Amino acid sequence: MEEKLGQEPTNLIKVVLFGPESTGKTTLSKQLAAHYHTEWVPEYAREYLQDKWDREQKTCEPHDLLPIAYGQMRLENQLAKKANRVLVCDTDLLETKVYSEVYYNSICDPLLEEYALKNNYDLYFLTYIDTPWEADDLRDKPDERERMFLHFKEALENNNRKFVILRGDKASRLSTAVKHIDKLLQKHDRIKF
Repeated sequence: MEEKLGQEPTNLIKVVLFGPESTGKTTLSKQLAAHYHTEWVPEYAREYLQDKWDREQKTCEPHDLLPIAYGQMRLENQLAKKANRVLVCDTDLLETKVYSEVYYNSICDPLLEEYALKNNYDLYFLTYIDTPWEADDLRDKPDERERMFLHFKEALENNNRKFVILRGDKASRLSTAVKHIDKLLQKHDRIKF
C-alpha cells in the first residue's frame, strides 16, 4: 500500500503550486498547462472533501488525510504519463502535511510525512495572499491567511525545497512562473543531450 504514495519514475520537469487556500493555485495551474501544452494535476482533496461535505455536511477529519494523499498521487502518476515535458501540480503531499499539522495540533500520519518528504519536484511556486478571498464550502480561514502563508513558507525552507514566491495579478504570476520553468527546461535539455 505504501507504493501508492510514491512517484513513478519520469523524465518530466515537475512544478508545484503551493500555499494557502484561495491564492490562485488552480487558476495558475490551468494557465501553465495551457502555456506548455501539457497536463495539470488537480487538487484531489477538493473533490474528496466536497463530496464528503455534500453527503455528510462534514469537513476534513484526520482519517481523511491518507485517502486524500493516495488520490493525489494516483492522479499525479496517471497524468505524468500524458504530460509533455512539464507536469504542473496544483498541490503535493507536503501541502497535505502542512494542513495536517496546522489543523491537528502538529500531528501528521508518519506514512504521509514520509512520502511528503520523499517525493521530489523541481520547483515550488509559493502563492502569496495578495489575491481576493473567494469563499466556498471548504475554505475556512479568511482571517488567517498571513499565518497560513508563513506555515507554507516555513515548510519549504525547513525541507530545503527550491521555491519562488509569486505575487501580483494573474498576468504577473504567469509571467514569473513561465520564466522560471523555461530556465528549468533549458537546463534539462542541456543535460539530456
